[in-house]
Amino acid sequence: MVSLAAGSGMDAIARLYAEKLSEAFGKPVIVENKPGAATTLAANLVAKAPPDGYTLVALTSIALSINPTLFKHLNYDPQDFTPISLYVKSPFVLVINPSLPAKTLSEFAELARKANPPLSYASIGTGSVQHMSMEFAKKRLGFDATHVPYRSTPESVTDLMGGRVAASFLEAGLSIPLIKEGKLRALAVSSAQRLPLLPDVPPFAEASGAADYEGVSWHMLLVPSKTPQPIIDRLHAEMKRIMEAPEMRAKIAALGLIPIDSPSIEDMRSYIKSEQLKWGAMVKQLGLEGSQ
Repeated sequence: MVSLAAGSGMDAIARLYAEKLSEAFGKPVIVENKPGAATTLAANLVAKAPPDGYTLVALTSIALSINPTLFKHLNYDPQDFTPISLYVKSPFVLVINPSLPAKTLSEFAELARKANPPLSYASIGTGSVQHMSMEFAKKRLGFDATHVPYRSTPESVTDLMGGRVAASFLEAGLSIPLIKEGKLRALAVSSAQRLPLLPDVPPFAEASGAADYEGVSWHMLLVPSKTPQPIIDRLHAEMKRIMEAPEMRAKIAALGLIPIDSPSIEDMRSYIKSEQLKWGAMVKQLGLEGSQ
């Protein structure tokens, strides 16, 4: 199960490794998209699924490290899952509708300061990395903008290109083709380093002066926590083999994402806890704790 909509970077990669898992196990692996409710819909369904190894979920940092602080009441706990593979980091690109006159981040901030009524920006929901990234930008650069949450990224992109919202932090893989076609304009990337596919677009940290800023999401494949250990070990080994293949890493990079070597299961558990501290602190800093 994929927690984001069809057409997203997560969905594209899930379909790649689902085909390889199907070959490895000799059984069809079906990708089902369950976007919505800040990824809690998919997370909740799989947390309560039979722990037999047949139901897996691809989640991002939203579900495992942001929602526990953002939501007052959450129908699942991160410990309801056992991690199988941490396989990619997903940077975002701050993009605007090209009808706006701003060509740089500072020009956009100046435009937003003067806008009346305020400019609007899209995200895939309150508490998403995209939402918090823009809220951080607002605080850092001193401008106002109205948040417009969407159920899915493709819906937000349609409105962004149509001029119904002015800006958004979008997945790099989704935004890069639209940037190259002139349908969107890129102002900054959320990763600490420039992206090879967008060499002229500066990192947000560089463009804003916030030297310690990096706002990337990550993708993790998980199963219900009571899944038998032999099944967990087999899935982990197969995913590690699949995601380390050079052709798979090349396809991931071509999507504008950053392939990574999956840590051990215990190291992934530790990573989730460290990310909960990092993003939980940002949720609190933005005054969003328990707001959902």
